[in-house]
Amino acid sequence: MKSQNHIENPDVILIGSGIMSATLGAVLKEMNPSLRIQLYEMTDNFAAEASNGWHNAGTGHAGLCELSYTPNYGADGEVDVAKAIEIYHQFEHSLQFWGYAARTGMIDSVKDFINPVPHLSFVYGQEQVDFLRSRHRQMTKHHFFKEMEYTEDRDTIRQWSPLILDGRDENEPVAMTRMPYGTDVNFGALAGKLIEWLGKQEGCGYATKHRITDLNKRDGKWELEIKDLNTNKSFTNTAKFVFIGAGGGSLPLLQKSGIDEAKGFGGFPIGGQWLISEKPELVEQHTAKVYGMSPGAAPTMAVPHLDTRIIDGKKALLFGPYASWTTKFLHEEGSALDLPGSIRFDNIGSLIKVGLHNIPLVRYLVQQGTQSMETRLGELRNFYPGAKAEDWKLIDAGIRVQAIKKEDGDAGIVHFGTEMVTSADCSLTALLGASPGASVSTNVIVQIVQKCFSHELKTEEGHKRMKAIIPSYDENLIEPQLAERQAALSREAMQSLNLLS
Repeated sequence: MKSQNHIENPDVILIGSGIMSATLGAVLKEMNPSLRIQLYEMTDNFAAEASNGWHNAGTGHAGLCELSYTPNYGADGEVDVAKAIEIYHQFEHSLQFWGYAARTGMIDSVKDFINPVPHLSFVYGQEQVDFLRSRHRQMTKHHFFKEMEYTEDRDTIRQWSPLILDGRDENEPVAMTRMPYGTDVNFGALAGKLIEWLGKQEGCGYATKHRITDLNKRDGKWELEIKDLNTNKSFTNTAKFVFIGAGGGSLPLLQKSGIDEAKGFGGFPIGGQWLISEKPELVEQHTAKVYGMSPGAAPTMAVPHLDTRIIDGKKALLFGPYASWTTKFLHEEGSALDLPGSIRFDNIGSLIKVGLHNIPLVRYLVQQGTQSMETRLGELRNFYPGAKAEDWKLIDAGIRVQAIKKEDGDAGIVHFGTEMVTSADCSLTALLGASPGASVSTNVIVQIVQKCFSHELKTEEGHKRMKAIIPSYDENLIEPQLAERQAALSREAMQSLNLLS
């Protein structure tokens, strides 16, 4: 696919067509309509990797139900909910931007990408019940979560999520929390809508089946070598600013850039799979995203959850994810040589240290990837005891390349969030990392704009436009005195997105 125009020597080149590149392109063009922007994608379609509808759970991550965001007790003996509050605040930026995009016609048919689905947390066993009770107590102290409900009553749980108690021991302690205004998001569909809009704007273009093979800084600009995969011919294009938002493909391109800030970074790929059911009787009974607690060695992306998934207007149930060992960085265009090919003198120490310190994780990934269908069904039945093998099938999910960074001599995997790597002159930014990146994509883009396009925000017109796009981009809605403003902004966005009944 190509837009009508190919932009030579643009102000901005975007690499990758996932939700990050799509959001940055749309925000920049709305903030400064004179910017010239060109996007390149190496696959046939937009958002074919991590943003693809079936490559993620589509949870609009707002800290409502994800127990991995609140894993620890604080000094007061209560669950620490600070990370959940932070994630909720970041997701507000996404809601505001999507609402603006819907109101202004940047995107149409909002149900193609976002639908209301309650967010639930479910636990079993007395220790987990005590944890969830404390978590609810702490979260409802904050205005973000004041509507969160808690119950240990089985009849109420059956109303909220009928399948969860089907076949479960009646004597087992259980508990659940519920937030009614959760979302199911098709990030791939959203990315596609934003890119198509961008391609219709003056001075903007996009092209799929185009691979970036190299990039170098010359005479104050970035020169990119680009291969047209349709013709196998190569050409160059230059830009003042380059954004590497290529998911698992970002690390190799960041390394090719040669910027000092890239040194020491590595990548640890984790594959994934889902069990899905399209059986109408099950799909109609369950309308929720229900998250549980992470098994011991599992990475945060492998927290079990049973989800309503809505893609192309069709509902299905999804359970997982099941993690697996892989050396590929990309699902569609990846190679088994991606991981060994990313090893450099400056990151080999970090990779070795991470490998030695994460042997249980590696063992877990290998075990997950080799387990039988019956074993996978056993994990599903821990969550939904009444599950029947004939109702479920296994599909591949996306690959997440967890960023490995060297910080103060101590290497570690960035299990949570997105790592933004920016050159000293702010002419290049790359994103590494994983969940919940898509959900908080707008907040990440705000950080990039504030760092690399601060001159645009300093103008009266630029600031005014940014406030229209994301009203609270420069405000801290976490503060109690802004509770009413937060509620009003959230309500306006949800109304624009048809999320309120």
